[in-house]
Amino acid sequence: MPAEVWNGLVPSSAGQPDNPFLDHAFFWALEEAGCATGKTGWQAQHILLSDERDRPVGLMPLFLKSHSMGEYVFDHGWANALERAGGHYYPKLQGSVPFTPATAPKLLVPDGSLEAQAALLQTAQELAGRLDASSVHMTFVPESEAQLAESVNWLRRVDTQFHWRNQGYSSFEDFLETLSSRKRKTIRRERRDALADGISVKWLSGAEIEEQHWDAFFDFYEDTGARKWGRPYLNRTFFSLLGQYMADRVVLMLAYDGHTPIAGAINFRGRDRLYGRNWGAIRDVPFLHFEVCYYQAIDYAIAHKLEVVEAGAQGEHKLARGYEPVLTHSVHWIAHPGLRRAVADYLEEERPAIEQQQDMLESFTPFRKGERQPR
Repeated sequence: MPAEVWNGLVPSSAGQPDNPFLDHAFFWALEEAGCATGKTGWQAQHILLSDERDRPVGLMPLFLKSHSMGEYVFDHGWANALERAGGHYYPKLQGSVPFTPATAPKLLVPDGSLEAQAALLQTAQELAGRLDASSVHMTFVPESEAQLAESVNWLRRVDTQFHWRNQGYSSFEDFLETLSSRKRKTIRRERRDALADGISVKWLSGAEIEEQHWDAFFDFYEDTGARKWGRPYLNRTFFSLLGQYMADRVVLMLAYDGHTPIAGAINFRGRDRLYGRNWGAIRDVPFLHFEVCYYQAIDYAIAHKLEVVEAGAQGEHKLARGYEPVLTHSVHWIAHPGLRRAVADYLEEERPAIEQQQDMLESFTPFRKGERQPR
């Protein structure tokens, strides 16, 4: 699909997609690098909706998948249940940004037409039938899309992430003043220890990012990926393509010991938020992970007046560092009646537990009473 058609359907400001992960360039880099292709189990099946004059009016990023890796909303148990019952779960259709647990709309209709959004959902169901796919899943969608899908008989699932909210802070110290005394002292100590012995952190974006920086970051990324899940999803070529196509949306934070990079995190900048994605290090330094991934991201957001830092999937340890629990949403259409009933029952039990957990996590935030503004 031409980039101008794709990006013309994506929410944007000043000619640039609000969410960097919806930019055609991000999908194209994943495909051109060979990270998200049919060979890796991500066969593009994007839906383009046109009006009676053949003008594009809606888009749904969609993939035919032969596995459930790289999604961050886990359905392996559903797959195993259907396979044990003699059915097949794969292939399935997945409406998502590959390898990216960041909320972004998947029913891309510029005029906000609910009728067009519902047509995208219906088309996805019909496509599943034609491709003999067991199901359609849209993950990390806005609550409004989840509610719409639920109204047309899709199943809704919720989970928790941790985001930092900028309440108009003028500096990191200004933010710290909203925390309890004990938490302030802990964070100051962690930052001091992380940057002891001459370690420093640099922010790089746009033309500042050179191939040597990508080389260093990829070494960090590979080391973390190999230890956590065996094989990283992204390859070295992908990062070079990011630098070629959308370096101005990337904020690479590298930690240096003198002139030698020893750790780093990649972030993506949206219209009003910073998205933290991948991290890695080739040397173990106490608290350096927290410094590079969380505290530097807060510093950057304050300096650039961004409203939110999304720190990626999971991680209750983010609570103590000023990141707050936020519900995320996914929706699921399942063709097999028996599996659909079983999943519906499971989600009916799971949702209150997640919401109860959310209330419990709220009680562990480090803010002084009355310092947090309501969402």
